[in-house]
This record gives sequence, structure tokens and C-alpha cells, in this order.
Amino acid sequence: MWLGPGLLLLCLRGCFSLTGPDSVSGYVGGSLQVQCQYGESYKDHVKYWCRGPHDTECETLVEIKGNGEEKRNGRVSIRDHAENFTVTVTMEDLSLDDAGSYWCKIQTFFIWDSWSRDLAVLVKVHVLPAPTTVETTLPATTPILPLANAGHLRVSIIEVFLLQVWSLLSSIHFQVLVFLKLPLFLSMLCAVFWVNRLQKIPGGNLE
Repeated sequence: MWLGPGLLLLCLRGCFSLTGPDSVSGYVGGSLQVQCQYGESYKDHVKYWCRGPHDTECETLVEIKGNGEEKRNGRVSIRDHAENFTVTVTMEDLSLDDAGSYWCKIQTFFIWDSWSRDLAVLVKVHVLPAPTTVETTLPATTPILPLANAGHLRVSIIEVFLLQVWSLLSSIHFQVLVFLKLPLFLSMLCAVFWVNRLQKIPGGNLE
């Protein structure tokens, strides 16, 4: 049996379509997703996710046939979205050992043994250490009074001044000065003025 060049070219362009990301990344303890797109002609074929350096010798982790419910194997699950020809693989609770080479694959059947190799696309999975939270301590700063408190600051200054005046009035020395020394001084000053005035008046006699 021989296929014409046109029919063979049409098959190569429409039947062997399978694409996916070159690589994906996730953190330890987290999860990641891989989406692979396939041609419409493989809508009812078995899709599977396997791990290994080569697609012909990889270990199948999970597989699904056609559009149906999610299939799960431990921390790995697969879902086939036949309505948009997409396979989604989810890996959960990642560890550093999960890093490596994986393959999105579709099970295919051909007449010749030389064409019996399943479609496959290589996806590199990278697992990074979980990010750590660094606690920082802010240096202590001296609080600055805002401008809105300027009026309150002026009131405080007046209160301090009044307290100082009251303290001065309460002192014994100040009381002696006001009630004893000051009247005596004023009396002496008045006597001096009175004597000077009498001396200036003609015929004034101090005797």
C-alpha cells in the first residue's frame, strides 16, 4: 500500500501536531501546571504524562482517554479538555526530586512499525527552594511634633511660665521683698523727694 505525496503531506501537517511549553517552574511545597495542545484528529486518543530522559523509555505517571473526569495518581493529575484540544497536567506538593525531564505524549497507531512511535513533546520541570520571609527591625526614631500641634505647644509654654511665676510668688524671699523691703524703700524714696522739695522752696526750714 502506498500513500500519495499529497495525502502524506496532509497527514504530516494535521496528524502530528502536539505542542507544549519548553519548561515550567514551581516552588518546594507548591504546585505547577503544564498545558499541551494537540490536533483535532487526536481527540479520542489516550494522553499521558511520563518522566524520563527519552520519550521512548519514560515512566508513565498518569494517563487519560478522551474528554472525561480528572485522572489522578498520587500528587499528579491529568485532565483532557477535548472541547479546546488541550491536556492539563498538575503536579502538587513539589519537592526538589521532582525536577527533571517530562513528556506530554499521545498514543498513536500506524501501519508501519517505523511509524509506531507515540507523539511526544519534552517539558523541563524546575523546582526551586521555597522563598523565605526575612524579618527586618526598623531603627528607633525620635518622634517629631507635627505642625498641627503648634497651638498646643504655645499653651504648654504659657502654663510653664505661670507655674514659674507662682513658684516665685510662693517663695519666702519674694514675700519679704514685696511686703517689707519694698514699702520701706518707697518710704525712704518719698522722704528724699520731700527734703529736696523743701530745700528748693524759699524760706523753707527743715528745723
